[in-house]
Amino acid sequence: MESIDHPGRAEPCPDRFNMAAYVLGRADDAPDKVALAILSPSGAERWRYARLAATVRGAATVLRDAGVSPCDRVLIRIGNTPAFPIIYLAAILIDALPVPTSAQLTVPEISRIAEEIEPALIVADAETALPDPLPCPVLSTRDLTEWERCPPAEPVLGSPDRPAYLIYTSGTSGVPRAVIHAHRAVWARRMMWQGWYGLRADDRVLHAGAFNWTYTIGTGLIDPWSVGATALVPGPGVSAAHLPLLLKRHDATLFAAAPGVYRQLLRAPMPRLPKLRHGFSAGEALPEATRDAWQRATGTAIYEAFGMSECSTFVSGSPSRPAPPGTTGYAQRGRHIAVLGETGPVPRGSPGILAVHESDPGLCLGYWRAEADYDARRSGPWFLTGDLVRMADDGAIDYLGRRDDMMNAGGYRVSPLEVEHALNTHPDVSESGAVELRVGADKSVIAVFYVADAALEEAALAAYLSQRLARYKCPRIFRRCDALPRNANGKIQRAILRRRGESSFGQT
Repeated sequence: MESIDHPGRAEPCPDRFNMAAYVLGRADDAPDKVALAILSPSGAERWRYARLAATVRGAATVLRDAGVSPCDRVLIRIGNTPAFPIIYLAAILIDALPVPTSAQLTVPEISRIAEEIEPALIVADAETALPDPLPCPVLSTRDLTEWERCPPAEPVLGSPDRPAYLIYTSGTSGVPRAVIHAHRAVWARRMMWQGWYGLRADDRVLHAGAFNWTYTIGTGLIDPWSVGATALVPGPGVSAAHLPLLLKRHDATLFAAAPGVYRQLLRAPMPRLPKLRHGFSAGEALPEATRDAWQRATGTAIYEAFGMSECSTFVSGSPSRPAPPGTTGYAQRGRHIAVLGETGPVPRGSPGILAVHESDPGLCLGYWRAEADYDARRSGPWFLTGDLVRMADDGAIDYLGRRDDMMNAGGYRVSPLEVEHALNTHPDVSESGAVELRVGADKSVIAVFYVADAALEEAALAAYLSQRLARYKCPRIFRRCDALPRNANGKIQRAILRRRGESSFGQT
């Protein structure tokens, strides 16, 4: 039997559709219900559905008054504050294209993004770096309270296949690429409600990630609001050590995080969490040891999902269909996936590249101004994820690793070439090779091997990179070597670097 799975068909998206209007569609049903709570150790900032909807619609008017037109890009430079999702949805409401970015990005990084997308407007808070030079006007978030009182903008309706937003991801070329998603992307997320979450309107979903991450935007905000649930998000200054108390104090029923966050929480005794039904994990493979430890500590399961910026999460375990041990789960109902070899789908049980069919409603429209790069990821009607997997006879997906050498850092995918390009600008470094290095049974970090005349001070190298890379991209381990291992074509042999590094930590 071929490794193809298409478990049912997705309900078609309405012909005239607006993603933001859809997300806010439950606001009139329960205007006084809390839609969003930004949590801190001492309290919470609460936004009811009526206020959230009014502020989004007012912010859309502000954007229009600032000269933003349909298809214009709006660059978002905001931390974990309510302004982030408000501007994100406001831009989509008027058919502009929001571009969420990490608040950790440095001036050189955000300048490259601004040069590529040519934004019509930047919306920023006081703490985030801005492009240099500024390519357009900047709207401050300090007027957030005024947006609510502005006249409400009406949503622009149109084809669900038209662009709605851009989201950046790192590519194997080392240059982040902007993924173009359609308005229908949010409609496709309905397949996750039962295929992953078991999501209900009475849920209180606490997500531990930053707003700019697609995992947080979708699982932590968009999906809860689409069903009328409550989104709980840690605010600035909240650490992993605070999360157990916040889970208990705010009666979280669902918890979403990357595996690294679960590991951090398990370092200390967990309080009793009587309202918590289960957790979710995505961003990197969840170690079985972490899953088992969480089950023992809380009495609840963690359901894992596989996804990517180009198609969000589409393979998962769920309360109604748990993943068999050692696997990630199943294609969600309505998805269309395959495992491909050189000539097409491989037999079930054989390894190959996981692929998504072009008919999947969650698949992106392409890469911004990088059509050739997107076409290179296609094989007939299939989009190639670049991930090695096996499909069992019952359709369960066993994740085997990346075909390329992308690294995971706290759930974020990081290109080794991006790290290397930054370090190679150091005057004393002639070349470098970055790898994801496993330093424990369930922990891995970014490590970099560099060639230099003498060993350089690690703190100085870390400080140098902190000015050029977001914190999550910065290596934790630096190793000097006389030369990098290369193959006959001159390419760095990263597998050898990983073996060298792991041997120093007693790994086999």
